[in-house]
Amino acid sequence: MASQTPLLQVEKSPAKKTPRSKASLFYNADDYIKELEGHFEHDHEIGAIMDAAPDQEQSGAGHQDKMNKLDLNDANRSKKTGRLFPTSNKPNPMPKDLAFLFTKITPEQGMYMWKFLTAIWMLQWVMVITYAVALSQFGESHWRSVTVCFGIPFAYVAIQHIYVDHDVMHGVTFPPFWWQKFLTHPFSDFVSIPWEEFILEHMKHHSSTVDLLTQGEFGWDPEMPLYWLMENKHWYFTVWFIPLIHFLGLNDTGALFCMEWYMHFPEAGAGGKCNKEFWTKWFPRRLQHQGFVCATWAGVYLLGQYSTGHGLLFMFCVSCAARCGYGSAWLFITSFTHSHPWNNFLATDPHRSWPILHTVMAYVLGGRHRWNEMLFHDVHHAFPNAVGTLSQRGRFNKWNVVHDAAAKILERGLFKPNGDADTLMQKQQRKRSLLLKQRIDKK
Repeated sequence: MASQTPLLQVEKSPAKKTPRSKASLFYNADDYIKELEGHFEHDHEIGAIMDAAPDQEQSGAGHQDKMNKLDLNDANRSKKTGRLFPTSNKPNPMPKDLAFLFTKITPEQGMYMWKFLTAIWMLQWVMVITYAVALSQFGESHWRSVTVCFGIPFAYVAIQHIYVDHDVMHGVTFPPFWWQKFLTHPFSDFVSIPWEEFILEHMKHHSSTVDLLTQGEFGWDPEMPLYWLMENKHWYFTVWFIPLIHFLGLNDTGALFCMEWYMHFPEAGAGGKCNKEFWTKWFPRRLQHQGFVCATWAGVYLLGQYSTGHGLLFMFCVSCAARCGYGSAWLFITSFTHSHPWNNFLATDPHRSWPILHTVMAYVLGGRHRWNEMLFHDVHHAFPNAVGTLSQRGRFNKWNVVHDAAAKILERGLFKPNGDADTLMQKQQRKRSLLLKQRIDKK
């Protein structure tokens, strides 16, 4: 089960007490593993929803909760497309050149990523304080110039924040220290969902949408409103609203998305009664998270009021920069990668004919390892637990090694044959893998 085998290399503790790891002043690797096990016992919903992914043997079986159970007909096929739920084609036996992608990351690596995430949150506060000091020194006459100088790098840091969130979500799930879960997205919006529910809704997305071009094929996908803007009958009118809707918070860390999620989870009890864990588990968690978010923005307001005398304007300027960054990150991860035009484009191996475009976009997102996530998001959806994110793998391996390994996985086929006809996505993947193989072989 996913709850028993998170993306961490779990080893039995030696009989004697182990020394504290250099990765943390308070935890060693064994302490961290014990903490993770306790979290999965308490948040059993997360383990169950991870089990429903295509790279897990359970695939939602045995879970009666609608949120964790696949939505299939009596023939165990999708009610939307009639397809069987696919099983990821994990290499067996495992080739040596691919093994590193399927190797669980170490506790030290996981703790490093959470440290990196914490450092980003601290950097954000440094930037906000610097912005306030600059405005107090240069006055209202230079407000616009100072805001632009602050806003662009702050938005860029917000993009990195989401990618790190995505990496730890698929790699180490829970932080080494309880307070770190509050640092994952407090600047993203004035209202948002807690970290544990962030994991739940994102893994629900993975279990419901396996094929990138068929959203909600095996159940309700929380991202469906975004996909509707791309795929409805009048998409040429609505697709242009996607950047705006991300800016307004219809994404995993935004207020509009929070409202949508709260309307669906947790499910009501028998007879429409309140969920038995709502008041004891979910409501206190939401209250604590929202309290931290409110405290964050109250601090921003007070900082602006003290330094400029315009607290609200200062707070909205910070929020605008943050929304541009967080919205842009989710635009790529949830909208861009699932679009038909992008996947049609990838099928032609554009890296061969558009190398400058790939280089520019890679640096916009924070590096080549981040861009791998956009190039091989289909591999990520086939192995959300076993591989995790390609950007995460690029943290501890060279980006080109990760790129070539993902191309080989694509060549092998992402899912085991089950008698169903190939989808459009699979046909494009076959075409693309041949072109990728030709290019890699020429290196």
